[in-house]
Amino acid sequence: MATKKKTDKKNTRTTEVRESAQKIWLAGLGALAVAETEGTKLFKDLVKKGEGFEKRGKAKLEKVQGKVEEKVDDVRDAAESTWGRIGSSFDDKVATAVNRLGVPSRHEIQRLTKRVEELTAKVDSLATKPKPRRKTSSK
Repeated sequence: MATKKKTDKKNTRTTEVRESAQKIWLAGLGALAVAETEGTKLFKDLVKKGEGFEKRGKAKLEKVQGKVEEKVDDVRDAAESTWGRIGSSFDDKVATAVNRLGVPSRHEIQRLTKRVEELTAKVDSLATKPKPRRKTSSK
C-alpha cells in the first residue's frame, strides 16, 4: 500500500505540473491575443504621450537657449567694453611715450605737410614770375 501512495503522490505532482505548464502556455497565448488587439491602441497612446513629452522638452530647451544666448551677449558686451578700455589706455600710454621721445604726432605731421605744400606753391609761383629787367646804361 505504501507504493500506491507514492505512485498517487507522483501522479498528483505530475498532473499539477502539467496543469501549471498548460496554464502558463494559455497565459502566454492570452497575452499574445491581448497584445494583438490592444497593441495598436497602446502604440498610438505611446506615440501621443511621446509627442507631448517632446513638445514640453523643446519648450524647456528653447527657454534655456534664450537665457544662454542672453548671457553670452552680456559676456560679449562686457569683453568688448573691457578690450575697448584696455586699447584706449594702451593707445594713450604709447602716445605719451612717443611724445616724450620727441616723435611728432599724426596731427603735427599733417600740419607740417600742409605748411610745406603752401610754401612750395609760393616758391613755384615766385619762380615762374618773369624777373624785371634791369636798365642798362648806354655808353
